[in-house]
Amino acid sequence: MGHGALAEKGLFPTVPSGFPFTIRLTSEVLESNGSSSMASVCGGSLALMDAGVPVNAPAAGVAIGLVTKYDKGNKDIEDYRILTDLLGIEDYMGDMDFKIAGTKKGITALQADIKIPGLPLKLVMESLQSATDAKSRILQIMGDCLAAPRVEKKENWPVSEKLEVEPHKRSKLIGIGGVNLKKLFVETGVQVSHMEEGKFEIFAPSQSAMDEAKEIINNLLNSEKTPELEFGGIYPATIVEIRDIGVMVTLYSGMPPALLHNSQLDQRKIAHPSALDLKVGQEIQIKYFGRDPVSGLMRLSRKVLQSNPR
Repeated sequence: MGHGALAEKGLFPTVPSGFPFTIRLTSEVLESNGSSSMASVCGGSLALMDAGVPVNAPAAGVAIGLVTKYDKGNKDIEDYRILTDLLGIEDYMGDMDFKIAGTKKGITALQADIKIPGLPLKLVMESLQSATDAKSRILQIMGDCLAAPRVEKKENWPVSEKLEVEPHKRSKLIGIGGVNLKKLFVETGVQVSHMEEGKFEIFAPSQSAMDEAKEIINNLLNSEKTPELEFGGIYPATIVEIRDIGVMVTLYSGMPPALLHNSQLDQRKIAHPSALDLKVGQEIQIKYFGRDPVSGLMRLSRKVLQSNPR
């Protein structure tokens, strides 16, 4: 935004580094007799605050011009006038277009177009002082309109939240091939992204969409009432499937089958559950050791009960 993205550079430092959303800010200048890029800084800063973006400070910009009486022989400036908020004709006929953007605390961006061979440091300092005074005045006028970001968000303000899901419940949230997340997006417009192990980010176009999506997600994750199992507790388990590596068992009605590995079936080393004459539908006693912190799978053992009979 602005010539050479100058207005964008002037506003960017005011946006918090941890802001979670992408910002699209457009400035449409239909006509100007001055610096359209510096006007875009002022209007853009007000637009960001009006939208509720938590900028650290309002920003404004001003263009400083210079008209000189230049001695080409001695290459000296004999006389000069500094122009604040120069007009189009002053830009065309003058010797400098110095754009400065910033907040009350300092400068965020600047750009200089100088038409004479050189500029004394004294003139640079005077130009910066004129720009600082003008910028302060502009910020005061802007503050009368809107002094800080709006606290109350608009209806179309996007919302982002983090969600932690237990390992054994992730499949419920995602669904086969991501079908649950795709359905959620179609119904609410809310996107759920997997960030890292067990952590998801929910992005919603509005707060109402976020509330609707969270209700759907809670229903998915809590669709089954799971009994609270005690760590170290002994429970009856029903064999529902026999595999080469062990048996699949359930501890309660509606539970997804859990694997009881061959290594935890008996004190003796076995290669297949058939060595113990186990059958589908048979009930056995097992000990519960919680869930694996990474996979979320149940950790079960029948072997420990044989070594410590009760």
